[in-house]
Amino acid sequence: MRERQAFQDARRAREFEAFVAGAAGRLLHAATLLTAEHPRDNPRARALLTSALAHTYATWDRLRGEDPYDRARRQVVLRFAHGAWRRHRGHGGVLARLSPQQRLVVVLRMYEGVAEEQTAALLGLPAERVGAICARATALVLHPPRGPAPVGPLSGAVPS
Repeated sequence: MRERQAFQDARRAREFEAFVAGAAGRLLHAATLLTAEHPRDNPRARALLTSALAHTYATWDRLRGEDPYDRARRQVVLRFAHGAWRRHRGHGGVLARLSPQQRLVVVLRMYEGVAEEQTAALLGLPAERVGAICARATALVLHPPRGPAPVGPLSGAVPS
């Protein structure tokens, strides 16, 4: 009986290691986008990924028939949404100017390619709301608001 359990544990470990080797890079990138950290300095994203992978490994035997990548991605998203991650603003990532909710929607829809209805179900929002958030966030990323007009001789003001 011990040999059989040892064999199953070794098989489980090999399967999970193969999964992590193939999926960890993409999941880390998604976590980095969510936390809006710089890709070279992303401790919160790494912690987020680590906790999501730990949960995925703990439930590995119950994943039969379910895509482990979807499970791990769901854990990254849920841990970001429900944890201390949402209290942090970004510090230089490409999505830093977006709110945490906007980052969630943009990463799921644009980076991960999750359908609007699935994103809505995952986040507990109406599909129309997800579409509106995505459109607003995309516009903000593509066309960032400009700061106040410069003051001085080049601003076009006529001196009095």
